[in-house]
Parts: sequence; structure tokens; C-alpha cells
Amino acid sequence: MTLSQSDFAFVSNLVRREASIVLAPGKEYLVEARLIPVARAVGSPSVAEFLADLQRRPNPQHQRKIIDALTTNETSFFRDREPFAALTDVVLPELVKSRAGARKLRFWSAASSSGQEAYSLAITLQESLPAGWSYEIQGTDISTAMVERAQKAEYSQVEVNRGLPATQLVQYFERAGAHWRVIPALRKNVSFKHMSLTAPFPPMQPFDVIFLRNVLIYFDVATKRQVLQNAARVLRPDGWLFLGAAETTIGIDDNYERVAAGRTSAYRIRNAVPAGAGRRG
Repeated sequence: MTLSQSDFAFVSNLVRREASIVLAPGKEYLVEARLIPVARAVGSPSVAEFLADLQRRPNPQHQRKIIDALTTNETSFFRDREPFAALTDVVLPELVKSRAGARKLRFWSAASSSGQEAYSLAITLQESLPAGWSYEIQGTDISTAMVERAQKAEYSQVEVNRGLPATQLVQYFERAGAHWRVIPALRKNVSFKHMSLTAPFPPMQPFDVIFLRNVLIYFDVATKRQVLQNAARVLRPDGWLFLGAAETTIGIDDNYERVAAGRTSAYRIRNAVPAGAGRRG
């Protein structure tokens, strides 16, 4: 049984208000499937009764559970591969030259889900930066449950099998019962916190590279523009922005230009790209 129109409208409005995610008609089955475990966890016999009770008696904790359940958390280690190859082959060599004085880099994994992207970045930097360099990676996500998972840094065998080479699994993970845990030497460079990309950004130190991948596709154009404008404010003038393969700034925010980065593309602040760093797309 799928959700009633009124229940779907209630959930859609809640998710749009709190997370700016647009749930188009036709997603009723998906919403109900995601909320069945939530209803059971709070003791409701069905999703319909759970939502009816929530509409009668608003409960911020239960509303947060809905947001967490409906936030898409599809991720894997080294997802799509090409952006990580671009870091190694194009981005890091340039940054090592331009940051030779500081010898430190800051990365932001926005919409970091359960942490695989952030730890993939850490492995890449660990293996690619020259001796004497340091780095910080900030992961953020709207789902408090995902932030807690990322902080715990433990992954199932199925999860580590998705995209993580065996050599890196042995080098950067340790056994934790039936799971694998990221080693402390890697975890110390990575932190996570709860953050909504569609709310005003909290104070943040500028980043050299921002991974804002596979999240803009869930927003309307106005929200995409606002997120990109906010990201530009915390991206260093000669920094790099990576989006998902199906995402672009073109036609949304003209402050960016697309540049070649190996076999993929990235985005940089227009008129701030050092000569020879990439061509316009």
C-alpha cells in the first residue's frame, strides 16, 4: 500500500523545508519503503499511523529521523575514480607548487554520507603529497546518522569491497570484529560534522579543494545557485570544485568556469585560474 496523497504531501513539504530536497510525485513507494523501518523503530504499526501521529503531535526527533531516512546515502570508496585520478595527476602537483610556503592543504567533502569519500581523499593525499606536507579533510552531511557512522569509521566487508583495492584495505584499515576500521593515522586528519548545505554556512576556513558531488541534482535551480555561491565563498580563489558527472555550474552560476582535469573536468572561480592550469569547457 502506497502513501496517501496527504501523507506524501506532508513528507514532501517537510523534506523540502528542512533539506531543500524535492520529492516529485511518483516517489510515494520510495518514501514509504524508507519510512517503514523508522515507523517500526518508534513503535508505530504502520507508516500511515506514524505520519498521522506526527502531524497531530509534531516531534522534532521523529522529523529528523524522516530527514535521515530520505537523504540519499549512496556512496562507495573512490566513487567514479576519475576525480581521484585528477587529484593525483593534475590538482595536487599544482597545489604543491602554489602552497610551497604553507605545505598544508584543506579539503571539504560536502554531503559526505558515511565517510567513504572523505577517507578516499585521505588515502589519495597520504600517497601523493610529498614528505613534510600535512592536510585536513572536513566532511559534512545533513544526516546525523551518517555523520555518526563516518566518525566511527567502521565498514562492512561488502562496503570495503566496493571500490577499495585490497592493498589499500590492508594498509589503511584494521580488523574490528566482523568489520574494518580506518587506522588512527588516517582518521586523525579527517573530521565530520552535521551541516545543511541549504542553510547559511557556519564560519569555515577556506578550502583548497571542495568535493560537492552528486547532491546538487536533488535541488531546484535557485537552491543550486545558492549552494554554489556559498561554496565559492569558502573556496580559495585558485581552488578546485568537483561536482558529480551529471552536475554542472553552467547556466546556474557564471562565477565558475569548467576546466579540464585529466580525463574529467572540475570548476574554478572565473578569472582566478592560474595561466596554463586548464582550458575552458
